[in-house]
Amino acid sequence: MDRIEQFALPAGAAGTVTDVGTVIERMQAFRSDWPPGDGVAVFNQVYLTVTEAIGRHIAGGAFPDREAVSTLDVRFAERYLAAVDTAVSGGRPPECWRPLFQFRRHPGVRPLQFALAGVNAHIGHDLALAVVDACRTLGCAPADLKEEFDRVGDLLVMLEERIREDLMPGPDLLEIADPLVHLAGSWSLDRARDASWSAARMLWQLRGVPLLAEEFRARMDSGAGMVGRFLLTPCR
Repeated sequence: MDRIEQFALPAGAAGTVTDVGTVIERMQAFRSDWPPGDGVAVFNQVYLTVTEAIGRHIAGGAFPDREAVSTLDVRFAERYLAAVDTAVSGGRPPECWRPLFQFRRHPGVRPLQFALAGVNAHIGHDLALAVVDACRTLGCAPADLKEEFDRVGDLLVMLEERIREDLMPGPDLLEIADPLVHLAGSWSLDRARDASWSAARMLWQLRGVPLLAEEFRARMDSGAGMVGRFLLTPCR
């Protein structure tokens, strides 16, 4: 078996998106449906900002292989869109996403926590699967996508820094012992991205052993979910 069938997008997803523009349109539609303080809306705005930036870079020729980076970006976004569709329809999204949907209206959780929890779910689980999805779509191996993976990752790291600056309360609102300071400093997108690349390579090697591949994916999913619950610890 040369496909990892267990990694198919959940039933009930709104359908396969075809390009970055379609991804942006769907995220913009979510933004109009949810109130600004909603935790999922906070992450959605962050992800929309990232996706719009990647779209501009693709259009501007920043990536040598536009097809590869577009495919990776779209396959990646599909995982988030499917999680939203599943939750909205009353289903159970992957474990990595459940804390964000469960705590999305908690008054003690701050916007930065919602953003980091969403990024953690998407990078800690979805990114590795997206690499495998993209490889199947393009007929290549993960090593062939390493340059695109790194270029997108570098942009994500820069945007993460800006997100922290925009969503972290000002110094006058924080004390050095504020739990948010410790939570925000306990998670690194750069390290999560490196772990996702290793996971993608492992999943690719396991694609002919679907039971082991699914067990590995499930462990990755539950681990990201546990980190997400810690990141959403109420701070007020």
